[in-house]
Amino acid sequence: MVGVSDGHTSPSPASARTRVGRPLLSLALASMMDEVHAHSGAVYLMAADEPVLEMAVMAGLPRAFAAPWERVGLSAPIPVAEAVRERRLVWVGGEHEMARRYPRIAVVLPYPFALAAVPVATPSKVYGAVFVTWPGSHPPELSDREREHLTAACGRLAVRLERAVEDSVSPHTEPDLLGSTQVGGAAGTLGTVEAARMVARLPYGLCSLDLHGRISFANAAAAELIGVPASQLLGSQLWAAAPWLNDPVYEDRYRAALLSQQSTSFVALRPPGDWLSFRLYPSTTGLSVRVSRARAVAEMSRAGPRPGDAPARLVTISQVLSLAGALTEAVGVQDVVQLVADEVLPAVGSQAVVMLGSRAGRLHVLGHRGYPDAQVVERFDGLPLTEPTPGTHALNTGVPAFFDSREELERLYPLRHATPDGFAAWAYLPLIASGRPVGTCVLAYAERHPFPTDERAVLTSLGGLIAQALERAVLYDVKHQLAHGLQAALLPHTLPSLPGIDAAARYLPATQGMDIGGDFYDLVPVAGLAAAVIGDVQGHNVTAAGLMGQIRTAVRAYTTVGQSPEEVMSSTNRLLIDLGADLFASCLYLRLDPERGRAVMARAGHPPPLLRRPDGRVRVLDLAGGPLLGIDGSAVYPTTEVELAPGSVLVLYTDGLIESPGVDIEDALAELGQQLAEAGDRPLDELADDLVRRSAAARERVDDVALLLLRADG
Repeated sequence: MVGVSDGHTSPSPASARTRVGRPLLSLALASMMDEVHAHSGAVYLMAADEPVLEMAVMAGLPRAFAAPWERVGLSAPIPVAEAVRERRLVWVGGEHEMARRYPRIAVVLPYPFALAAVPVATPSKVYGAVFVTWPGSHPPELSDREREHLTAACGRLAVRLERAVEDSVSPHTEPDLLGSTQVGGAAGTLGTVEAARMVARLPYGLCSLDLHGRISFANAAAAELIGVPASQLLGSQLWAAAPWLNDPVYEDRYRAALLSQQSTSFVALRPPGDWLSFRLYPSTTGLSVRVSRARAVAEMSRAGPRPGDAPARLVTISQVLSLAGALTEAVGVQDVVQLVADEVLPAVGSQAVVMLGSRAGRLHVLGHRGYPDAQVVERFDGLPLTEPTPGTHALNTGVPAFFDSREELERLYPLRHATPDGFAAWAYLPLIASGRPVGTCVLAYAERHPFPTDERAVLTSLGGLIAQALERAVLYDVKHQLAHGLQAALLPHTLPSLPGIDAAARYLPATQGMDIGGDFYDLVPVAGLAAAVIGDVQGHNVTAAGLMGQIRTAVRAYTTVGQSPEEVMSSTNRLLIDLGADLFASCLYLRLDPERGRAVMARAGHPPPLLRRPDGRVRVLDLAGGPLLGIDGSAVYPTTEVELAPGSVLVLYTDGLIESPGVDIEDALAELGQQLAEAGDRPLDELADDLVRRSAAARERVDDVALLLLRADG
């Protein structure tokens, strides 16, 4: 317990020395939300050395909902920053007020919800801020009771954080709090078997989604309507369950239901002509979805437009908001190009897109979609920016250009007739970001297309959204290429050919972040013998990769001068400590003697290797070993000698091959052993590809994967 006043008076000296409980932030946020009946919220803490708020814990919703605001500058025009700047509670009563006061948030979360942001501060210092949200059904005004509860709770949290500072206890980021599936209820009353029978008898489909949108239950009718077996639906997100559901609009409906806590629906066309209706019923623990046939929609679609119907708007508000939200998630340039092709082209009636950029005074084609002949587009790559073309003109001047026919285009740019692309109208949109042109987006139309004033305004505005995403994507791609170049330079390009040993290796970078990590492997010839090493430096950044290169070089050097396996490990351990990198590394080192059919191994906290004997039996080698490299300079690394008969296969790997969220490592090892037993006689390159392809962890790749296979030749 923490002895604190109700928030209206200062705490007593005795209570001020009470130690802080843990987890401090999660408990405080959960209690606060419960007091005011909020359904989501987050705690931000001030960064130590910059004017930035950092999200420490979120509750009630997946963090992806607030991903653009995980780090917030104090000058940012969003409620938590304003609450800190002005040291007052900030109230936003609904979606219209959000759009008026905080359009950046409304663009990404255009849903009915209310929000309160409160500073976490003592009279002398601000420690952070809290926001909580309510569904759109909340009254437009915050009640006095809610205001008092929030203010008092944030005051108590500030006092606890103050004590933590005095006690030199630094609050750390804590696990987010998501609602868990409730057990019991109707199922507990009726019995799970009877509940399943009841649901199976219903003529319509039923699905249950968790807060991340993943399907945790689907009855047979739902599987039949969606056209995917129930076993494949489980664990997948609804909008990714089938190709025809892979539309951002459908994910948007899930987000709208979860954030507003109001039921919502959408209709989707299952090819070739079946319209399905999806009705979403949310709660704080997930969503229930009813799936049925939408006959009325199918009939309306066949009937076509009715006389007197108003013309459709060029781009609806929801499409613009959906595009803006999706663009925040685009990573590389090709992601931006594909997103524009998927989202913008259908909305504006265009059939093709080209994204142009510039480098060293020349035009460069960054990407394109919709052109039957790619050479028509790519011939513009490398064109000097001084050439009189509509693409260079838009990029140089920042002025959009619209051509409703080929005749109009060729009248202004006579040379354009020499490069026909099969289209009849074009819009050249300059992409302006940070006050400078970063490229040009070219939209092409198959038929003549007039561009009225309102359409030109919409297209120009879309160009602004695309420009911001493109600027980020270009920067990411440059960093990505540098990371891959560094990784390739630090790993061996090929494995040496050694007598008596056949070898194959694979390396796959993590699919998250900069795709660069500290996994490494090597194979070194040593005076008639061979040495192999595999290891994993902690972290996924340039520092980890650089340290990995130093460790690999050190192991090779110590091996070459004739050190024994235990000496190689001890020397590398001392080197890592001397470098002062504050990073640890796991490592497995082998000295192979194929003539004697023996292998001597030393291990430093690394996953155990697998050995497949010539008769097909597989066992995990439980080797003696020492601690991770870089922890204890006096650590010793005992060795183990293993028989390596001709035809035996050793499998050395890093934990990225077997560690996957929700999967027990023992089960993953058993599965890897089973695959090795079944396919171990195949050529090593085929075996390596097969082991990587069949690994669930390697498919998800939250971590790097390194694999080294060694076979003793018979």
